[in-house]
Amino acid sequence: MRIVFMGTPDFAVPTLDALVEAGHDVVAIYTQPPRPGGRRGRELVASPVQRRGETLGIEVRSPKTLRNTEAQAAFATLDADVAVVAAYGLLLPQPVLDAPRHGCLNVHGSLLPRWRGAAPVQRAIEAGDAETGVGIMQMEIGLDTGPVRLEGRTPVDGKTAGEMTQELAAMGAALMVTVLGDLDGHPPVAQPDDGVTYAAKISKAEARLDFARDAMAVERQVRAFNPAPGAYVEVAGERVKILAAEVVHHDGGHMSGLVIDDRLTIACGDGAIRPTLVQRAGRGVVATDELLRGFPVAVGTRL
Repeated sequence: MRIVFMGTPDFAVPTLDALVEAGHDVVAIYTQPPRPGGRRGRELVASPVQRRGETLGIEVRSPKTLRNTEAQAAFATLDADVAVVAAYGLLLPQPVLDAPRHGCLNVHGSLLPRWRGAAPVQRAIEAGDAETGVGIMQMEIGLDTGPVRLEGRTPVDGKTAGEMTQELAAMGAALMVTVLGDLDGHPPVAQPDDGVTYAAKISKAEARLDFARDAMAVERQVRAFNPAPGAYVEVAGERVKILAAEVVHHDGGHMSGLVIDDRLTIACGDGAIRPTLVQRAGRGVVATDELLRGFPVAVGTRL
């Protein structure tokens, strides 16, 4: 098939690779423009999809918007059979949705209609969902409201957002190739009206751990925000990320957020957590006991 691919982060790269490996003709790639990055944020850094597209020798386009008639006309001239979208980051106006002969198909990282929106993987983990998955959705103008052609499921099982994103990216790539190989055999099925939830974009502010929650909720928060933006606490004015933690038994009697032993166990609203992997600003990830050897946190410290 003649395909326009639209994606930006690492999550999208496996789908791009799968399309090429399956023999489809990817005539152009749309991705977000390069963003400031590098050590001091002074360099413009191309997206993972742009870098992969350039390696594959495919034309890469990075419009700031698709809402003007010039951008829409340029898209239409590609004469695509279908557009494949995976975490692109721009809303597609109706003329873009209508331009390909078979419309636009999206790789969405949740079991729709649960977790429509920007951060479905993180929100599923944070909420304690037992399973999540990925769906191939026929796109409409609404936010992730389109019918689903095919989906796959997987248990959450204590995975971090990074681990889950990698798993769903590979699963979504395979499902997209399957759907494109037999569109008639995978007709779009409308999403149910019940069970709609929205996965709001993750803010940096909410990554600060809230120890008023119960310990299981705090541990889920740690996994949901690993690797980005990284759940954290502040110790003596310094931000320390917590990248992994375990729930430990705690009889209560301590104020939430209080360090209750010399292993950095922290009392929560119910129970306690013990960080196992941590990272100080500008330093590498270490086990908690290694951190404490050079950066002691006294029992009774309130985090």
